[in-house]
Amino acid sequence: MSATSSAAEGGHITGFGSKPYRSYVLTALLFIYILNFVDRGLLSVVAPAMKPELGISDTAFGLLTGFGFALLYTFVGIPLAQFAETRHRVWIMTVCVALWSLMTALCGLAAEVTIGSITIGAFWILLACRVGVGIGEAGCTPPANSLIADYYPPKSRSTALGYYAMGVTLGGVLANVIGGPITDAFGWRWAFFIVGLPGILVAVIFKATVKEPPRGYTDPPGTVRRERARFSDGLRELASKPSFWAMAVGATIAAFCGYGIGSFQSLFINRSFGLTAGEAALFINTPVGIASAVGTVATGWLAEKMAAKSPNAIAWLPAIGLTASVPFYLLAFSTGNLMICLAALSIGGAIKYGYLAAQYTIGQGVVSAQVRAVATAILLFIVNLLGYGLGPLFIGAISDVLFTLQVADLGAAALTRQACEGAARAALAQAQQDVCAIAHPQSLERSLQITACLYAVAGLFFLITTRWLKRDMVAK
Repeated sequence: MSATSSAAEGGHITGFGSKPYRSYVLTALLFIYILNFVDRGLLSVVAPAMKPELGISDTAFGLLTGFGFALLYTFVGIPLAQFAETRHRVWIMTVCVALWSLMTALCGLAAEVTIGSITIGAFWILLACRVGVGIGEAGCTPPANSLIADYYPPKSRSTALGYYAMGVTLGGVLANVIGGPITDAFGWRWAFFIVGLPGILVAVIFKATVKEPPRGYTDPPGTVRRERARFSDGLRELASKPSFWAMAVGATIAAFCGYGIGSFQSLFINRSFGLTAGEAALFINTPVGIASAVGTVATGWLAEKMAAKSPNAIAWLPAIGLTASVPFYLLAFSTGNLMICLAALSIGGAIKYGYLAAQYTIGQGVVSAQVRAVATAILLFIVNLLGYGLGPLFIGAISDVLFTLQVADLGAAALTRQACEGAARAALAQAQQDVCAIAHPQSLERSLQITACLYAVAGLFFLITTRWLKRDMVAK
């Protein structure tokens, strides 16, 4: 055990480095987090063009966007976070950024492969590449949160983390702004090449310009730290922090809804309003993402301003936002007016995404500095495996079930989802085309409506968090 030297450095007051350099590092971390979600979200952007070509169901698409990515992402995240507790965090992030960027580019090469007498379909190749993207991205957020905690003192951390958390929504914006038009102009495969490869250069620049700060630099004077943290140390600290677990349940349910809805949003716009991948990306997904990004950072900023009078604001603000978003999403997924849909999605996104700033602030604020990365990895393990992994799969499966029931009710039980997509629909008899026009969009719309209602449950758990939060917080 050793006492930190942050008192001598004054890091607990000012943070590491000069203010302009801290701002640069935070922006660099934000840029990498944006890149993380650009590469992660691109599959959903290109879906209207890619899905008919591959001929897969909504359930299979949910597997690609969710569980296929999240499985190894979550399991690799914890050992990488433990590694980040004692090793060079900047180097870890550099290697991981390069890896996930390369695997994103390789997604564009997904095609049927025959090896001897064995034929591997394009779906399985794409799934393998998505797993590779997940492995790389597992090394982003835990070390990034740990770096932010050493660059910024507790009093400034919720704003810094709220700024960093904008990467989720801004990444979605750029995935749409870049990937959508490229898909319309050159095809979905080129979108993966053009978006993925520049990340390798970003990794090199990040390593060359970002310094590794002393671990625990912003800890208050006299803070005692272990020389080496174990996974069990993180679990032991978290076991006595009920606020962490209540927040984790709320964040997981919110991620379940958010990742699921985000994965199918372009398909919803395409089916319900007839927009192409590029049109849906630019005219709907981009403004919705910008509104969501503003809401994310605004919640962190507002919670920091209210901290003196209401230390629990970081939990109850997102509780209100998540619950209030439900009617807007129900409106968005039921209206036949595109502008009303856009407005409802934008308002819903702006008021709900504040939970991202809260999950990171609470997640690493209730534990000591030595286990911050491990605590973040445990949080992300739960959120991503259950939320990201199952959310898209749930929406896809419910959509396919509802489609099957609806076409049977309309007297076309033999009609498949694949037959209703893309150019295949034109080959159907007119009566079958009419059934497709009803069941194809409505099955997804209803699945999205069911999922959106769960945001209220997420809000309830963030509200429950306030019961213990003030007592549990270490960083104050």
